[in-house]
Amino acid sequence: MCRAFHQVDQTWRNGKYQTKQTITKISGIHTMIRQLLADEAGFIVSAELVLVATILVLGLIVGLSQIQYAVVEELNDVAHAIGSLNQSYAFTGFSARKANGSLKSFTRGSAFHDSPDQCDANCANIACDAPVAECN
Repeated sequence: MCRAFHQVDQTWRNGKYQTKQTITKISGIHTMIRQLLADEAGFIVSAELVLVATILVLGLIVGLSQIQYAVVEELNDVAHAIGSLNQSYAFTGFSARKANGSLKSFTRGSAFHDSPDQCDANCANIACDAPVAECN
């Protein structure tokens, strides 16, 4: 430890000043480095920890791949559900007549028939390919 400076305290007691001198100790950089090198509470990288970390990362990759596959399948199901909706509609018109029998107002009816499209047949397959072997 390094002695950085002297601190002088003067207090008034019993009609005179009393001086008390204390030495303040300040840790230097070399002391801090020595303590850091002597500390054994840190993370030690060893072969076992590298192996465990590698297995965890590989498991994480496989898990995320399965989540991606499940999300794509669910979105494919939503697309099929929307494609299978029947959007046909029809409504009749109406009219109103005056007291003398003449036409007061009218609205025409409308209709639409939703015919099946190419994508309505549940033919879209957005799933991932099956795994294949690397060697023949």
